[in-house]
Amino acid sequence: MSNKKSSISKRHYNDGDALSPWREALNDIIFGAETPLGKAFDVLLIFSILCSVIAVMLGSVDSFQLRHGEILYYLEWFFTLLFTGEYLLRLISVRRPWLYVRSFFGVVDFLSIIPTYLTVLFPGVKYMLVIRIFRLLRVFRILKLSEYMNEAAVLVSALKNSRRKIMVFLYGVFTLVVVFGSVMYVVEGREAGFTSIPRAVYWAIVTITTVGYGDIAPQTPLGQIIAAIIMVMGYGIIAVPTGIYSVELVKSFNIKDIRNDACPDCGATGHDIDAEFCKYCGHSLESNTG
Repeated sequence: MSNKKSSISKRHYNDGDALSPWREALNDIIFGAETPLGKAFDVLLIFSILCSVIAVMLGSVDSFQLRHGEILYYLEWFFTLLFTGEYLLRLISVRRPWLYVRSFFGVVDFLSIIPTYLTVLFPGVKYMLVIRIFRLLRVFRILKLSEYMNEAAVLVSALKNSRRKIMVFLYGVFTLVVVFGSVMYVVEGREAGFTSIPRAVYWAIVTITTVGYGDIAPQTPLGQIIAAIIMVMGYGIIAVPTGIYSVELVKSFNIKDIRNDACPDCGATGHDIDAEFCKYCGHSLESNTG
């Protein structure tokens, strides 16, 4: 086993793909959180993300946009150039940039900067500005702070473990709303606003989730009885996915600690504490453990 591990390690470090010292140091700062510079970089990045998100939100307020539109314009370009530089540094500091480009955070990084450039290339296509909403995804980078990695891993693990049960539950709910919607379409009819089965199913969804917009309401005594049954069922149904996730969350609290260092090959984080190789690209993690 040790011979196999050493041969794999030699293959990675003798094929000319090792990072130069300055790129290695840059990788530790950008992807790591163990050093003071790495922690300072993460804090500064989070602060910049929050400021850029606030600027985007304020830009949607007409009165604020009229008074401070020019300032928001310059802030938008400032943050776009800042995150563009950060994105390029991330590509430089990994051995295989294409692996990072295809990763979740790589896609988020790209989508967070591209909308501003698209407005320059296509100034007449104003509807493309809606792509700017992807800039809000920058806040997900907060989860990459080492202090929150274990907690984030617990939440993600609980979601993965409960997804099948929740999917079965949602399938059952979907069946119920289709049945109740069809029944209400027959009982109430078009005169009460149930003009089609899809519209009746919409009413059943609104009712069973206890939202109750009030745009459609049953008029007959039988329809009101059915609506009352659906409302009571709704309170019990809401608690089911919460209970499923809570059980899996408790089970996930015994999850292993995870490593704070990032893979020098693809930049991925979140590896098990005893991991020897990256679970995404297979690169050896020995170089990061010292």
